[in-house]
Amino acid sequence: MKQELTPTHTFQLIDEILAQQSINLLSLNPKKTLITSFAELGNLIAEENTEIELLITLQQTLESIVRTQLQNFPENIFWDFDFMVSSMLRQALIADEGAVPFLKLFGEKMVLLTEMFGSKTEIRFRYVHDFMYGFDWARWVQKEPQKRSHIEPFSPVFLDYLLVKGKELLQRINHGQVTSYKLCDTGYRNPFTFSREPEDEYRLLTCLAEEELIPVTVWNWNASPVWNKPFQEMRQQLALKLNIQPQRH
Repeated sequence: MKQELTPTHTFQLIDEILAQQSINLLSLNPKKTLITSFAELGNLIAEENTEIELLITLQQTLESIVRTQLQNFPENIFWDFDFMVSSMLRQALIADEGAVPFLKLFGEKMVLLTEMFGSKTEIRFRYVHDFMYGFDWARWVQKEPQKRSHIEPFSPVFLDYLLVKGKELLQRINHGQVTSYKLCDTGYRNPFTFSREPEDEYRLLTCLAEEELIPVTVWNWNASPVWNKPFQEMRQQLALKLNIQPQRH
């Protein structure tokens, strides 16, 4: 029985769920091709805390997040989770309400967000990249840096903001008030002017990663999120430089 509760075994269940999908578990890390396994992440978690109830809740929370991403973003390309996991753990261990209630609430918010922005609603975004790799967060911080620069990318404060934004976007879509989020001919929405077809998205993001223009290096357990660079403009410029074609509608 004890062996079943070792972190490697517990978190390996998530690796098995991912292995059942016909996807390449690509990392955006310029130094490696595939993501860190959840078994490895389990070992990193256990170095910081070995309390059984916390480990089980963390595993269940991550499993629900991963399953929801797979269901709602089936065409997602990059699947790094390291920093999100370390952020969840760090926040849980200092949460006023206690680690287990924090993780349960965090998981609920993440599942709601993923369902709201994914392929099964009218928003229909194709990838989780802008959220997971911090582009949305950096843009949000830049609007009010004095208030927001200390709020990290996977903080419930930022998740709550995105949930409100998602509801507003759904209302605008339903009322035909959307101009910059038009449906592409692929059936997905793209708020950018350049194509985000898989080969274009792959090329652009890997180049951004090589040039250290990713706000949150999620492949790094100890990432230091960066908000104070003009990520949007640099992404646009790199798309032009790589001759990525305009988005077809």
